[in-house]
Amino acid sequence: MACWDRRTYVSTHKTKTRASSVFGCTQIPASRCPGLLESLIGYTLPSGGTTLLEVAKSILLILSALFPIVNPLGGSPVFFALTHDYPASARRILARRVAMNSFVLLIASFLIGSHILDFFGISIPVVQVGGGLIVISNGWAMLKRKEDHDRGGDVQKKVNLQDIFRNAFYPLTLPLTVGPGSISVAITLGANEPHHLGANLLAIFAALIGSALVAVSIYLCYGFADRLAAVIGESGMSIILRLSSFLLVCIGVQILWNGVGSLLRSLPAVH
Repeated sequence: MACWDRRTYVSTHKTKTRASSVFGCTQIPASRCPGLLESLIGYTLPSGGTTLLEVAKSILLILSALFPIVNPLGGSPVFFALTHDYPASARRILARRVAMNSFVLLIASFLIGSHILDFFGISIPVVQVGGGLIVISNGWAMLKRKEDHDRGGDVQKKVNLQDIFRNAFYPLTLPLTVGPGSISVAITLGANEPHHLGANLLAIFAALIGSALVAVSIYLCYGFADRLAAVIGESGMSIILRLSSFLLVCIGVQILWNGVGSLLRSLPAVH
């Protein structure tokens, strides 16, 4: 029995040695032989696999950084409250315009935001301070706004596209949808991307895809905010609007404080 075990061990050892010699890795473990696994299974990973993986990681990074700040689902009650007098078709047109504006604003912040700030000598903390004040102002105005349910029918009959598009960029896109927090995050992401051509093109492609997905979510949440309101009810929408307005004020204070804190830390120490 012992001789049989010895012969089996010797035979197995020689087979392993010959298999390793075929791939030029004599008596080296497979884990240390690059390409050994691919040769054994007859499959080689595509050369672009790493590139696609990096693009996917960049898209997920952009989505995870921007989506919670933009928060189109949480902003839909605010959008519906500001466009309550518009018919559903006009509201969807406005939602599409806001989504397009948000996409352009995010891409511009990602690509050239840091260069524009450098050109004018503006730092991101200053943007946070100014944007935080605007967000606080808009949130406070919405919090103190009185509801008026009597004039909705008359306004819906008189509404036109020029009246709708007048508010499409301000305040619906900036700062209520894409505010200073989203802009500063997009600028930071763009500034941290590599600057050599190949990697930069992949980063731009990932930014386009990520921003487009955020814009699509904005359109879906804003364009069908009336259906969400129908499910929740008028009193529920009023409660959500007040809470959203209060949270908007708190977000503005937080953005403002982040900017002020960064500015204070940049001051020279007093001895």
